[in-house]
Amino acid sequence: MKRITLLAVLGFCLTAPSLVVAQSSEERGQVGVFADYLRFGVTSPEINFVGIGGRAAFNVHRNLALEAEMAYDFKRNFTTVFNNGVTTTFTTTRFRPLTGLFGPKFSTGSGPFRAFVTGKLGFVNFSSTTQGPVAGFANQIGTITAGDTRFALYPGGGVEGFWGPFGLRLDVGDQIYFDNGARNNLKVTFGPAIRF
Repeated sequence: MKRITLLAVLGFCLTAPSLVVAQSSEERGQVGVFADYLRFGVTSPEINFVGIGGRAAFNVHRNLALEAEMAYDFKRNFTTVFNNGVTTTFTTTRFRPLTGLFGPKFSTGSGPFRAFVTGKLGFVNFSSTTQGPVAGFANQIGTITAGDTRFALYPGGGVEGFWGPFGLRLDVGDQIYFDNGARNNLKVTFGPAIRF
């Protein structure tokens, strides 16, 4: 975990001069919140986690931003398909993943509608708790360095559309973490964003 922190700090220090140059462009960055869906593909059957997250991005070029995000999944989704329909329920779960990722986002164009690809590095921390979502999140932040934390990669892409400074963003990717080999997990996020 200390290596991941050192790499993140080193990466920020190397890109900080570029952040100053980006201030002259019309769009400096984005902030947003999102609903997070993580299909935990390690178990059989897979476990569908849902939660919330937030992200911040700062432009280093018109089509390149450095972005950081964190997501906390505290609910489990159960979906059943019947002949006459689909039912879905959400239950607070004891087993909860916390994900923190940082990396570049490459966008097409600069208009109101854009496609993008991203590749991020970071961690996923697994914990078990009976506390509510807010208290569980606060305690899990404290266990990142001492808990069950794994190195993670996230290759993905998506689309975003803006109406002035306000917009919506959809990401889809593969959240890969390493625990005796690579573990692939589908991750989908959707939510509002504000550009500044």
